[in-house]
Amino acid sequence: MKTALKMSAVLAACCVALPATAQEVSSEKLDAVIEAAFANASADVKNRIYQDETQAVCSKYRDNPPDELWDAVLEREQANIAYPESDVLMGDWQVAMKEANNGYGWRIGDDKPGRVVGGNCYACHQLAPDEVAYGNLGPSLTGYGKDRVIDDQLIKATYDKIYNAQAVLPCSQMPRFGANGFLTPEQVADYVAMLLSPDSPVNE
Repeated sequence: MKTALKMSAVLAACCVALPATAQEVSSEKLDAVIEAAFANASADVKNRIYQDETQAVCSKYRDNPPDELWDAVLEREQANIAYPESDVLMGDWQVAMKEANNGYGWRIGDDKPGRVVGGNCYACHQLAPDEVAYGNLGPSLTGYGKDRVIDDQLIKATYDKIYNAQAVLPCSQMPRFGANGFLTPEQVADYVAMLLSPDSPVNE
């Protein structure tokens, strides 16, 4: 019992001390350490290390920026949305389903340059009802298009959310797949079809 109490006291002291210790490190020193650690990294890696304006705002305000910055994020991110040259926002659900489940995320130091990456959707969402392994950071997407009226407005809204989630909800935890060049506009259209098409396993 005494040992447990001592351990609790040590842990409590550490937790209390951590914020004070963290405040002693200036942002300039931290930036210098990061810069030195990744001095020889590729441009792709460096692009993932440093925050853009939207990420900096979300970090500073813990994903709850004030109204004026909230609106600025929406405006900035909505301007980043690009659509397929064909203007067709619903593609091939079969292509998307294959990509979504290939487990090949946006790797650093790609071992197979040029390989088609997938959205890795099941890392955060359940897709088809018969899936047994999936993440739950995001909501289940099973039946996503089953009880919805599939019109142009819903198709565009779904496209925008996949292409750049922060253009819909500032500081969303969902990756900005299209805006960051992870998925092409054509791929995003395939994912829209995967979610909305009545023939897609998502809507079985």
